[in-house]
Amino acid sequence: MDIVIKKMETDDEIRGKAYVHCASWHEAYAGMIDRDYLAGMTTEKCEAMAFRWKENCIVAKDADQVIGFAAYGHNDADYPETGEITALYVLSAYYGRGIGRRLMEAALKELGDHQCIRLWVLKENRRAIRFYEKCGFRPDGTEAYLESLKAFEIRMVLQK
Repeated sequence: MDIVIKKMETDDEIRGKAYVHCASWHEAYAGMIDRDYLAGMTTEKCEAMAFRWKENCIVAKDADQVIGFAAYGHNDADYPETGEITALYVLSAYYGRGIGRRLMEAALKELGDHQCIRLWVLKENRRAIRFYEKCGFRPDGTEAYLESLKAFEIRMVLQK
């Protein structure tokens, strides 16, 4: 298996990202977030978001199929020295193969000038929290309740 990690460029890759986004939510978040909200998370909805926000995204591809992605940014005027991992998803069929780690490394490289990187993760998503901890992130004690999801999320940070 030769997985390629690259910046998202083509419309097919954008559509692939949307599929991964939708499928990953249904695979990972069932039982963690509001059932009705999750039911409304469709490939079409994710595709509209993917085409609206095409920048700062890296995809993992197995042949021509997108199987994961990481999105990143640094748009918080209050904390210009802080970068953010805004999303990282891998299809469950590819768990445990180091793809998430490779996506994280590529996103962190893109955020190279930032001394602090943060991300938000569902408080109940223990698998993701363990993964982020292995990548060097630590909870900073900040949490927020997302009314739309009816779930808490925590902020994790990586200090360089």
